[in-house]
Parts: sequence; structure tokens; C-alpha cells
Amino acid sequence: MMREVQTTTEHYKKLIEILGKNYMRAKIESPFDFIHIATKGVNANVINNFRLYFNITRDTAAQMLNISEPTLYRWIKANKNLERNYSVKLFEIADLFLYGSEVFGNKDNFFKWLSLPNTALGNMEPQELIEIPGGISKVKDILGRIEHGVYS
Repeated sequence: MMREVQTTTEHYKKLIEILGKNYMRAKIESPFDFIHIATKGVNANVINNFRLYFNITRDTAAQMLNISEPTLYRWIKANKNLERNYSVKLFEIADLFLYGSEVFGNKDNFFKWLSLPNTALGNMEPQELIEIPGGISKVKDILGRIEHGVYS
């Protein structure tokens, strides 16, 4: 059964916890803050925190960010700051995963849904859209419809 989604403030506080408070020192109040934070530079270790929270392999995380797994490994090992676009993409994916987990009540149900073909997405699996430009917002729109009881 779906539960009520957290308020925006609680959602973004949780997002900061997921990515790592020691790396995310700025406040997030809207998706526009992702851009401001990313411009200042975000340590690649936020990817590890994201992966561990959502139980995602390094290869899967690299694929979602459109980079190779060895490159991802090197960035984390070198304690590198991510380029702005990679940071924003990671924030958007983490935000989507947190939102999906809230809509479906837990991570497991959300990840099952991610791998099912969806008519509203032209019978594509939502996870197929994550690495495609504009795909995250399409998946987020469907989650919003599900949250509000609109057939999707």
C-alpha cells in the first residue's frame, strides 16, 4: 500500500542524509539548489553513499551517469570533485529514487516498478529512461500521477 509522501523539507533533508552530510553542506530546498551545489563542486564519494543507500552496484551507477565503471572507480579513489553535469544528474537520480521509494512505501517496491514495462512510457521500463536526457523527469511525472491516484 502506498503511504503519504514526505513534505518537501523532510524529503530534501533525507536526500542530504543519503548523499552524505559530510559532502552535502549546503541546504537543499528545491531542484534548483542541485545546480548551485554542483557548480561549487561535489565530492565523488556522494556516489558511493547513493549506491550504498539504494543497494546499487558501481556498474549500475556508472551506467546511469553515462560513464564507465573504471572511470567512476578512479574518481572515487582520487577523491575528485564531480563535474557539474554529473553532480546534477546524480542529484536528480537520487531525488527520483527517494521520491519513488516514498510513493511506493519502500525501496524494494519502487525498484520492482522500475523494471516493469509501463504503458504511459510507451511500454518502456522506467529504468531504461534514467540515463536518457529528459528521462528522469518523465519517470518522475509518472510517479506524481501514481501518487495522486491517476491511472498510469
